[in-house]
Amino acid sequence: MKKNIAILGSTGSIGTQTLDVVRAFPHKFQVSVLTASNRADDLIKQALEFQPKIVVIISESAYSQVKEALAHTDIQVWAGEQALVEAVELEEIDVVLNAIVGSAGLRPTVRAIQSGKDIALANKETLVVSGELIMNLVKQHNVKMLPVDSEHSAIFQCLVGEPSPIEKIYLTASGGPFRGWSREQLAHVTKAEALKHPNWTMGAKITIDSASLMNKGLEVIEAKWLFDLSLNQIDVIVHPQSIIHSIVQFEDGSMKAQMGLPDMKLPIQYALTYPERYANNFKRFDFLDYSQLTFEKPDLHTFRNLQLAYDALAEGGNRCCVLNAANEIAVAAFLEDKVSFLGMSSILEETLCHIENKINLSLEDYIAYDRESRIVAQDLINKIKHN
Repeated sequence: MKKNIAILGSTGSIGTQTLDVVRAFPHKFQVSVLTASNRADDLIKQALEFQPKIVVIISESAYSQVKEALAHTDIQVWAGEQALVEAVELEEIDVVLNAIVGSAGLRPTVRAIQSGKDIALANKETLVVSGELIMNLVKQHNVKMLPVDSEHSAIFQCLVGEPSPIEKIYLTASGGPFRGWSREQLAHVTKAEALKHPNWTMGAKITIDSASLMNKGLEVIEAKWLFDLSLNQIDVIVHPQSIIHSIVQFEDGSMKAQMGLPDMKLPIQYALTYPERYANNFKRFDFLDYSQLTFEKPDLHTFRNLQLAYDALAEGGNRCCVLNAANEIAVAAFLEDKVSFLGMSSILEETLCHIENKINLSLEDYIAYDRESRIVAQDLINKIKHN
């Protein structure tokens, strides 16, 4: 029997790689829902190939183009953010793979959980913004939260069949393209340089986050909620080769590491096939190609974003939500040459200072703080532009 999948953000990097996995196992998976923000042409091509029941284009201005292109098919075409939320309720869906970039992935994740769907989560911001609320819903509705991020998938895989308590986890980081650089060097970083990741092929936003180590900070926050850990149980280690994806240390001192080539299709496939593993033809790791695996301590002084993430997690309340929203605005501004590479961290710090911390928040509270944080961060960037 085929597993029915909804892919949110199907035209992005994770979404297209998920469809590569589906192509490799046509007898195992059926795509029921495809969604895209604004890449109408790509969504149309995907819909014609995979014949889902529903496609959703978030940009309502592109609705007529998608509707017209698929008019000769039985595919339903929906538009808008509310349509995205409603699409995950489709009864036949078994797994919702959320590959939407940013906090826009929060509402559909909540609705999918409430509808009893297992979640394959590539949208780390969902747990960064409201991790406690989301994991409580997962328990309440008895669904699976299956990590797609390579680091969290690695931890998840290391824990399969392990009843022993975790003593500590180590999230590995490549260090990005600027590993070993000084703040003086980073002051002159260009967008083109920041978009050249040494190991992984990813979308623009996550590539910039990786360069600033914010991506690793978001992963620390995500890991806390996914695996029910305290802050002192989560460590980050720089591993430039990106072969060991993460490590679990158990209370007896034993350690398990999950290894493999840096290929996102592997954790995507595991999330979709869990608890089984399917044979594939992906390139295999050869130890002789990597005669040395090295490890370093991250530079929290130079790359301040990772420390900001640790601090936000320690403070709790709305801090991680504010940090994430400000970061999304800062990265967008950097990609538009409106703020410098180091200036992104300053925007995050100032936004956190502008917004008072609050605890015991509802979903609507988190969404409100997300909105407020974006306005504050954008105002700060506009002031830079006018100075």
